[in-house]
Amino acid sequence: MTTTEDTLRCELVETCRAMDRMGLTRGTSGNVSVRLGKGFLISPTGVAYDVLTPGLVVRMDMDGASQGATRPSSEWRIHRDVLRHRPDLAAVVHTHSAHATAMAVLGLDIPAIHYSIAVAGGADIRCAPYALFGTQALSDGVRQALDGRRACLMAHHGVVACEQGLAQALALAVAVEELARLYLLCRSVAAPPVLGAEQMAEVLERYKTYGQ
Repeated sequence: MTTTEDTLRCELVETCRAMDRMGLTRGTSGNVSVRLGKGFLISPTGVAYDVLTPGLVVRMDMDGASQGATRPSSEWRIHRDVLRHRPDLAAVVHTHSAHATAMAVLGLDIPAIHYSIAVAGGADIRCAPYALFGTQALSDGVRQALDGRRACLMAHHGVVACEQGLAQALALAVAVEELARLYLLCRSVAAPPVLGAEQMAEVLERYKTYGQ
């Protein structure tokens, strides 16, 4: 392993553990990947995060072949397809956070109830249609829901958040959960109003130069 691969393996493990600490996953649910050269690293299937080590992280190529003693996450197709077709992205985080997953169960998009939804790249966060976990059909639905976006929900399943690095992807997954929580809080009182197309266009333009 190169120093870069070693470092990314350690960062991937820490991202998985952070998801668990933050309550974005439970047990062995969820998965994480990061681009490495012409392939990627991905968390293994069925390994609890508190015993996950860098050596158990799986290396894969874009043809779906894997290296190592452990098997990759059952959702490796989602990670592979996002990284293959979105050169602007380098890390993928999949969570089962409670409020966002509740919206996914309802098959609801998250609308522009708050300007910060722009962090995901557009004026809403779409919900991909249901498909069996681990299938190409699910990955295809996620790719479509991610068109022009960096995050989406998966019906009856959870969240996918993608960014240029692991820390950013995790932060985006947290933001999606907070937006879903806010939406459900509002909806318990009344149908929440949403920002209009012109308002969100202004926000998205401002986000191009937001932060450091």
